[in-house]
Amino acid sequence: MSALGRARSWLYVPAHREDLVDKALGGAADAVVLDLEDAVPPAAKDRARTCAAARASERTWVRINGSGTPWAEADAAALAGSGAAGLRVPKAEDPAAVAALAELTGLPLHLLVENARGLERAFELATCHPLVAGISPGETDLAADLRIRDRAELGWARARIVTANRAAGLPSPIASVWTDLADTAGLAADSAALRDAGFFGRSVIHPGQIAPVHQAFTPGEDEVARARSLLASVGAAGAAAWVDADGRFVDPAVVAGARWVTELADELQQHHEPGRAAAGKENP
Repeated sequence: MSALGRARSWLYVPAHREDLVDKALGGAADAVVLDLEDAVPPAAKDRARTCAAARASERTWVRINGSGTPWAEADAAALAGSGAAGLRVPKAEDPAAVAALAELTGLPLHLLVENARGLERAFELATCHPLVAGISPGETDLAADLRIRDRAELGWARARIVTANRAAGLPSPIASVWTDLADTAGLAADSAALRDAGFFGRSVIHPGQIAPVHQAFTPGEDEVARARSLLASVGAAGAAAWVDADGRFVDPAVVAGARWVTELADELQQHHEPGRAAAGKENP
């Protein structure tokens, strides 16, 4: 299982702020996104790029500047063949350009769909190159381009991105950021709703958002126990569909869901030590 589909929290940090980068890398986030784009002023782009290349690791992804900007080519050249886990590509809309970037850098690409054109071509983007690791919505930009005033009305667009990922054999998409830093209860509720809608993991913009995101995307002990019990009954059933000892109707689709829950729980236990989850409750 790649980082997409296993990492619950993706902490954005401006790459020109070495102090914040080092703090993020020592913190609770499952993955750190070194940002070269929105969080970095033009005068600091070169510094941010140098820092991102120096801090590249299996835990770091780098959000580069979008195609057509003055910094895009330098970003790709600096990170090509680096030790970064992959690149986040903003405003992805052209499958040919994405494929060319993959060939140039040799890195996995996580594409952000942020306009109507990208949304319309979601499945093409998801399948344009083997190094495309997943596509996710960038909801602030996407809502603005679609002239949607209430992001709650993006449900149909989210569903389209979920479908494109799964049809392409990719992990579930990562949820977009929750911008109200003071409303952690809202973040928790929204994350649980997006989990139930087919997303896994969430981008965050503050360390204080990590703990509620981890809780939302970590299967609960009872859920895992029920899934393990169901899987244990598979061998004894000897039928395509049956009613288990707890009175649940079980068919292959239910088994597949239970298997995903147990595999996810095992992956999280293996790759994300408990200390990080606890650290996510701290303020920076």
